[in-house]
Amino acid sequence: MFVLAFCVFHKRHYCEKVIPALQKFKFNHMGHDLIGLHELEIRKEKGAFSSLFTSRQHKHAFLDELTGIIEASNFVLISCVIDKAALREKQGPVHNPYHVALGFCLETLYEFLQEKNQQSALTHVIFERRGKREDNELELEFRRMCDGANRLGIQLPFDIVFAAKQVNSTGLQLADLVARPIGMSVLRAGQENRAFDVLKRKFYCSGGRNNVGEGFENWGLKIFPLSESEKPR
Repeated sequence: MFVLAFCVFHKRHYCEKVIPALQKFKFNHMGHDLIGLHELEIRKEKGAFSSLFTSRQHKHAFLDELTGIIEASNFVLISCVIDKAALREKQGPVHNPYHVALGFCLETLYEFLQEKNQQSALTHVIFERRGKREDNELELEFRRMCDGANRLGIQLPFDIVFAAKQVNSTGLQLADLVARPIGMSVLRAGQENRAFDVLKRKFYCSGGRNNVGEGFENWGLKIFPLSESEKPR
């Protein structure tokens, strides 16, 4: 599975509430705020997390508090899950899963901004750096889509910004933390997934905020390619 997640913040709430909450969490648990919260390192207890947890109970308490911060933070979630094996089978190896997911997410982001009457303002989309070649390819695809190569057939008012992992962007850390629960909700559908239960209320959904926690499939959460049984008739 490949998962791309956009966490869309109101800038004032992000500055005044989200960043301070995560910084306080880091100071309380690690004594400083220089450590990035990356899901894989936390789950596998690698890097800075190799000796942080004194017991399983300590780790569970850490994760529960972090989940609480995510739950209390106001942001809209837009995500795309790509079944890489099914994509290769149906469309061949030429299609890059990241680029396919990018198209879905950018189009949905525009529709969300349109709903908020913010579509005329320039919106910055922040990506974590992966490597010079990968970043150049992603930027080329991003700008191609924004120039009109998208499902809507219009120019999209977005600009791309790359950030190294060492920047410790709060928003990028949250996007990293939510990606695996989203992927697991598709890979192991029906299995208990408390983290995803929290995220359900954050997805962009049909019916606006009156339909929170429902109606997000094929809106804020897109799965591609769909199985034959899932395709609309």
